[in-house]
Amino acid sequence: MARILVVDDEHNILELIKFNLEREGYQVITATSGDAALELALSWKPDLIVLDVMLPGRDGLEVCRAMNRDELTRGIPIIMISARGEELDRVLGLELGADDYVTKPFSPRELVARVKARLRRRQSSGGEAGPSPSRRLVYGPLVIDQDRFEVTVFGVPRDLTPKEFELLRFLASEPGKVFSRDHLLERIWGYDYTGDTRTVDVHVRHLRQKLDQASDAGGLIETVRGIGYRFKEVKKDL
Repeated sequence: MARILVVDDEHNILELIKFNLEREGYQVITATSGDAALELALSWKPDLIVLDVMLPGRDGLEVCRAMNRDELTRGIPIIMISARGEELDRVLGLELGADDYVTKPFSPRELVARVKARLRRRQSSGGEAGPSPSRRLVYGPLVIDQDRFEVTVFGVPRDLTPKEFELLRFLASEPGKVFSRDHLLERIWGYDYTGDTRTVDVHVRHLRQKLDQASDAGGLIETVRGIGYRFKEVKKDL
């Protein structure tokens, strides 16, 4: 039975989500603040978190950022919910590591469907998207350690979000192959993700910025105009 943590400071919404998830057989625990959510995520170790953005004290974006910096919680899928529907909020939540974003008011049936899809994806992929983490990928100064979920450039660690790591690893696993934005959305964010392809562009831009410090590693991700992106074919350092 999957364990789901639901975080919202509105009692009616909290109970509505809890009722619908429990009706589907999930084990649900709730929290009404960001600090409580972080404590429960560490102690209870849920399989998925439904997280409201607007929370008292530490908000949902801060909670998402903190969880994705902690090795103990960074692999937990997060579906963010918020009354704010602006694109900036959605993109920011996804940049911080959220897996999906639902805008209030939402249909409980839609939310349950997204929860099911995220849990299926996590189970079928062993909790990750992309190729299995069995080796290091080395391209000049860039090293992608798939076992430790670490990326270094000239030995210096780069602080990537889970989605940035998955996107980099996926592209680097097949250098030279061009992937469309739609294909990358499907493989990294999931077939049910409702955002647009600009999400991919934002993540690629941030990846390039983080990799290109005192190196040319950021240039390894090439734009193919009108199509998408590819990882540059370079000789690997063994």
